[in-house]
Amino acid sequence: MTDVAALAADLAAHPNVTGKRDIDVVCGALGLSQDSPGRPGDDAAALPDGDGWQLVATEGFMNEFVADAPWFAGWCAVMVNLSDIAAMGGRATALTNALWTQGPDQAAEILRGMAEASATYGVPIVGGHSNLRTDRAQLAATMQGRAQALITSFDAEPGDVLIAAVDLRGCYPGESDNFAAFLGTPAERLRGDLELLPELAEAGLVHAGKDISQGGIAGTALMLAECSGCGIDIDVAVIPRPEGTDLARWMRTFPSFGFLLAAKAADVSAICARFAARNIAAAEIGRITSGSAVTLCDGADRAPLWDLAARRYLGLAPIQKEPIDA
Repeated sequence: MTDVAALAADLAAHPNVTGKRDIDVVCGALGLSQDSPGRPGDDAAALPDGDGWQLVATEGFMNEFVADAPWFAGWCAVMVNLSDIAAMGGRATALTNALWTQGPDQAAEILRGMAEASATYGVPIVGGHSNLRTDRAQLAATMQGRAQALITSFDAEPGDVLIAAVDLRGCYPGESDNFAAFLGTPAERLRGDLELLPELAEAGLVHAGKDISQGGIAGTALMLAECSGCGIDIDVAVIPRPEGTDLARWMRTFPSFGFLLAAKAADVSAICARFAARNIAAAEIGRITSGSAVTLCDGADRAPLWDLAARRYLGLAPIQKEPIDA
């Protein structure tokens, strides 16, 4: 039995989880809400375009990470954006980057990682900005994509089932909370795995969800709950995780392939079967509730991770509209 109160307290205070609070500051400064164009709070901006949506996602990387692991940072510039596009039910079309380094040698390693990921996933790098004469390494990348049917952060509803789908065929390459399930993996498998998300959206099986980001399962559940204006109960005993991995670490881990999905109970078996067919772990781990808290559960034990009515997270909760007088 897990001490869910201790687990909730640990996760709520961890930098991986609290780091997402920066989004609230930025949205406040720009005057953004989830009613703004592109609907901030989703994994990518979704702009209506003909019979579908144009998707735009951007990721930036910590200076220390880029300096210490330049190849990996370059790879992640492609891979992380791909997850954001897939989480929206989309397929990526192109990538641009912004790169600053202390010289060409450092830039070469970053670009090698980007080029290898671009070739592996089949998404071209089509432009960007470069400066190889700066005092530190910095990297950001923007990806475009298209979706015919959307998976969003705003459409989870009370009564929905929460599914975690994670590729457990990987490892932690170091002391960080990044779980890599792509090393040595055939390109065809990586591309096919990502294709599951738009297929699920287009089949009408999944209507809400997010990719599991730097905040891990804990932070991602908070974002999904706040954006949808609901609560979530998470059964920590059934979360798929690698054998021998500490639960607290896993719940704050960024996996290279991982998604939280909201779906109707009748569709759970079909959704999990699609992931299982590709040897990806997927399981029902909780329920969307009508409350305002994300709560960790194990048997009869319950502990609130975060009450969004008392403390904002992204600051992108649904806007309450005033009723129109008849």
